[in-house]
Amino acid sequence: MALMPDRAAALARDAADPLAAAREQFVAADSDPIYMDGNSLGRLPRATMTHLRRVVEDEWGTQLIRGWGTGWYEAPQRIGDRLGTLLGAAAGQVVMCDSTSVNLFKVLLAALALRPQRRTIVSDVLNFPSDLYLAQGCAALLGGRHHLRLVPSHDSLTISAADLADAIDDDTAVVMLTHVAFKSGAIHDMAAITAAAHAAGALVIWDLSHSAGVLPIELDACRVDFAVGCSYKYLNGGPGAPGYVYVNAAWHEQALSPIWGWFGQHQPFGFALDYTPAAGIARFLAGTPPILALAAIEPAVEQLAEVGIAAIRAKSLALTGYAIELFDALLAPVGYTLGSPRDPARLGGHVSVRHPAGYQINRALIERLAVIPDFREPDNIRLGMSPLTTRFVDVWETADRLRRAVVDGHYQAFAAQRRAVT
Repeated sequence: MALMPDRAAALARDAADPLAAAREQFVAADSDPIYMDGNSLGRLPRATMTHLRRVVEDEWGTQLIRGWGTGWYEAPQRIGDRLGTLLGAAAGQVVMCDSTSVNLFKVLLAALALRPQRRTIVSDVLNFPSDLYLAQGCAALLGGRHHLRLVPSHDSLTISAADLADAIDDDTAVVMLTHVAFKSGAIHDMAAITAAAHAAGALVIWDLSHSAGVLPIELDACRVDFAVGCSYKYLNGGPGAPGYVYVNAAWHEQALSPIWGWFGQHQPFGFALDYTPAAGIARFLAGTPPILALAAIEPAVEQLAEVGIAAIRAKSLALTGYAIELFDALLAPVGYTLGSPRDPARLGGHVSVRHPAGYQINRALIERLAVIPDFREPDNIRLGMSPLTTRFVDVWETADRLRRAVVDGHYQAFAAQRRAVT
């Protein structure tokens, strides 16, 4: 009979972890409850607190409006360039601004305008719903001339690359996909899909919200046209942190944002009455940048860049692999099913486990068993492991408490009726 995984083995993994010391750079990283939701909101870096205090007290408090001349004005592109090093993007192609949804609106309309004779937007049923809403809204805004084609999933976890390729034809204007599926954590093959879209004459938009900061991305090498994402998950930018937009340099003079604002004008402080778009990525800016929010994301991006995405991915693979090992030993025997791919090459930074009472179990974990994951319909409990803060012993404790939630009946104390936030 195989021995059950024990806590001591998890502690031994932590002792050998080359990134173990990184936890000390975050607030409250050693306290219960165990935090397994880094794929939804990353922890607060201590450097962010220090930097924000300086910006608020010294720059806003003392410099006042003069702050625009001492770094504020350049912040969206300066931070975008640094983030670009994590995305495989050369300087001048990434800018921090607005939200993921607003940025997707910008690049989707820009891309559709570059393919005026084509009418189809291709996506898949595992995409984040907000992205699909944006596509539906853009189609309606353009008078209903475009339609959204959704590629189905055969297993509710992944999308077949062959099915995606079959869905792209000579009427496809844009292929719009999320790099890592928000429920299952499945990774799309960015290079292959982008190449297939280009071969059919279509453009590609990638949403990097669940991949940036946790796995290597090569936007330039894959010849991606456009990309968007948020910065509050693995990038640790904080609640409501600004999004970002990538526009390949090949499109800088042709692609045009549909939102014309003064920061996207070629001379913002010239105050001309007619709009002339800025050169390069700056044309995808619109209104005044959120300086305090940008100040919060800057040290977090710097921290990730210094550690290096290769080391981060190596730790992430070790964490997710261990989580699946514990799933097999502790959770499958008590009624859970795996909601993520087993192949490490196809799995991002989180692992989903499924159970018919998943919502009640999730509440029991948070309210009774001191673990914070999150729940996604209909029965997914997502375990979001952040490589800089999640320990192997956290993964072991989470698996053990998931087991106890069922075996000891903790979940039965909670109603199945959903709350507004799950």
